[in-house]
Amino acid sequence: MRTYIALLHSIVLGEGRRVVMSDLKEVAEGLGYKRPRTLVATGNLLFEAPVKPLVEIETELERAFEKAFGRHVDIILRFAEDWVRLADGNPFLPESEKDPSNVHVRVMRSPLEIEVQGKLVGYCSRGERVAIVGGDLWIDFAGRASGSKLLGALTTRRLGIGTLRNWNTVRGLRRMAGG
Repeated sequence: MRTYIALLHSIVLGEGRRVVMSDLKEVAEGLGYKRPRTLVATGNLLFEAPVKPLVEIETELERAFEKAFGRHVDIILRFAEDWVRLADGNPFLPESEKDPSNVHVRVMRSPLEIEVQGKLVGYCSRGERVAIVGGDLWIDFAGRASGSKLLGALTTRRLGIGTLRNWNTVRGLRRMAGG
């Protein structure tokens, strides 16, 4: 058995409908995953399962999610020890500690090439900074993320499948993963 962390790209099912975390845990249990638990109500799931390639479990979860909720949602998976490494690689740690809501990581299904970083710098108009670490994109929004032009460039079409998590969530999942 191995501990996995699953990140849902979205928990929105339609107007006024969101995935309830207890229902998400039931989906995981239905797949035979052990000890499913969630962190905040934003689509973060930890569980134990037999060792398999990440893509196999991502596919199982996405199919089960669609069957249970009637909507496809991309799900990004990491081994718990890889999540600890991700958190430990935060290039904006001092800023993260000052205001955890200003620093985010876009966790990618497929690693980003380093050239992407240069392409995103042009969208950094308010002091934002970006860094690719281990194929994931770290962002210091230098203030409220919602006011940044950079958000518009962080699409699946431009970057591939990924999902954003702020430093509070990254840190919480790290604790839950045993790091």
